[in-house]
Amino acid sequence: MKLFLAPMEGVVDWVMRDTLTRLGGIDQCVTEFLRVTDRLHPESVFYKNCPELKTGSRTRWGTPVFVQLLGGQAEPLALNAQRAVKLGALGVDLNFGCPAKTVNRHDGGASLLKSCDRVFNIVDTVRKAVPADVPVTAKIRLGFDDPTKCLEIAQAVEEANATWLTVHCRTKTDGYKPPAYWDWIPKIKEKTKIKLIANGEIWNVADFNRCVEVTQCEDYMIGRGVMSNPFIFSQIKQSLNQQPVEDMSWERARPLLPQFFESSTLYINDYFAVSRSKQWLKALSLKNQEAKAIFDEIKVLKKPTEFKAKLHALCGVDHLSEG
Repeated sequence: MKLFLAPMEGVVDWVMRDTLTRLGGIDQCVTEFLRVTDRLHPESVFYKNCPELKTGSRTRWGTPVFVQLLGGQAEPLALNAQRAVKLGALGVDLNFGCPAKTVNRHDGGASLLKSCDRVFNIVDTVRKAVPADVPVTAKIRLGFDDPTKCLEIAQAVEEANATWLTVHCRTKTDGYKPPAYWDWIPKIKEKTKIKLIANGEIWNVADFNRCVEVTQCEDYMIGRGVMSNPFIFSQIKQSLNQQPVEDMSWERARPLLPQFFESSTLYINDYFAVSRSKQWLKALSLKNQEAKAIFDEIKVLKKPTEFKAKLHALCGVDHLSEG
């Protein structure tokens, strides 16, 4: 059983992938989407989106990373997939699930779920454009506004010879409102033989176990759950291996923040680091009172030097070992 880190746009960049895969339990990552319109991106854009291309398409801790592409035109997507593979991508994932209004207005993401023919054409064209041994995968929602569409969409993805299909078990119009409708996975299995990865509303080990019970999938993808509990992947692996499950304590999580700030500064700049650190603290605060107290204290700080000093004072400056 493999556990996948979800490709959350504006969240799971190189720094977050590096931070989380260092903690263990993650078997596979996918980049934030690279938006493709009608042109071939230069190599520099691919390296910015996926710095891991320079290290064998793996994080520093050895976790494989696929490049995700998003767009509505098959040929440009195929050309960009070819370039990603040429630069060393271990696989290409196609985004048919992003619910963002801006993306959907510009012929991308979940808007494509309105047409099974377009989904088929894109997957088929990309699949034929890259070597057969390179995985081409797809990520969908249950549909745009009608969950019954997932059956037809999954069949289209299978017919286009995708390697596997990740299903976020909500429609575009559902957004991220709970629950996730895991019960559609068995229905898709009745219509297809493609390997499925279940995604949606896995926040802890108990949620994971319920998802396994309902979907009986081989593999699972987790997104927002890891932002509130960075140890969820290792906890699930401990549970699967019948080992004691370590708690998600603030004492274990807090040293990650100063390190994350420093890495984000080096990656982009210190203002970017302030924004991303606040974002992560807010997510952590959903499940942790200590994190909420710190977030409430520093969320108003805007100057990087002031923010950094306060973050170090409140979270400590201990870094994880480089081992």
